[in-house]
Amino acid sequence: MPDGLYDQDFFEWTREQAAALRAHTARSNAPLDFENLAEEIEALGRSERRMLASLIGTVIEHLLKLRFSPAADPRRGWQETVDRARRDIGMLLDYSPSLRREVPEIVTKQTTAAARMVGEQLARYGELDAEAASRLRVVEFAEADVLGGDA
Repeated sequence: MPDGLYDQDFFEWTREQAAALRAHTARSNAPLDFENLAEEIEALGRSERRMLASLIGTVIEHLLKLRFSPAADPRRGWQETVDRARRDIGMLLDYSPSLRREVPEIVTKQTTAAARMVGEQLARYGELDAEAASRLRVVEFAEADVLGGDA
């Protein structure tokens, strides 16, 4: 690609290439399955988004455990997991900068899911009192909380 979009923003490249394939379908008699090629390229972009959502979910889950669990021993491991996932998020956003606009929505959805899961886990181990459970149900994170650093 002349503008190097593939190297600058993979996620956006997948969107543009899928649209170009679909637009080309009507004008071509080439023996290519343009529609399915477009679907597969879009799937690559969706995979990047799912990876971002998974990493954000991991950060939120461990931030919640750090905030709400009274357990002492696993804290260092939870913090290390947060640090690793934040690093991976940063690398993914460097590779596909247009995914950054997806972060606020993903943070909101992942917070809801992670709060429910962490609440169940902490309750299972007797680490969640009524007051903490109440706070856990309304917890919110900003993008900067999840991405850390200068976000």
